[in-house]
Amino acid sequence: MAIVFISPKQRQRMFFTGITILFLLFLLVVSFGVFLSKPKPAPNQIVLNKPKIDINLQVLESEQVKILEPAAQMDLQFKYAAITDKGSKTSGIITAVSEAEARKILLGMQMTGIVLEEAKIGRENPFTPYYQPSVAPALNTKTK
Repeated sequence: MAIVFISPKQRQRMFFTGITILFLLFLLVVSFGVFLSKPKPAPNQIVLNKPKIDINLQVLESEQVKILEPAAQMDLQFKYAAITDKGSKTSGIITAVSEAEARKILLGMQMTGIVLEEAKIGRENPFTPYYQPSVAPALNTKTK
């Protein structure tokens, strides 16, 4: 039987230490290769391919464009308070493009003393839910 001066545990420790040192050296070489490398210089030649674009303005004179109608303006809502021709006070909401148009409509309905105010559309907090379930009342249970 051979005489061994190094114990098996120490041999195993030396083996793992050697592998660890080799792995760290490999990582060191790779990291230096990555971090110290410089990018390849790009060519200084500027290539500009100018596309050929033709704008045909004769399209604006075609029949299809001539028959187009402008988009309708959005109607606004106005709150009003007025006096009818019979002398009674009335109030409500009227829809029109502008305040002047709303006033003209109300004058056409033979109303006087017109007070118009644009209605505030929407809610102060748009994230509050429309439906909030009511909390059911607690049952009166007796506990001892």
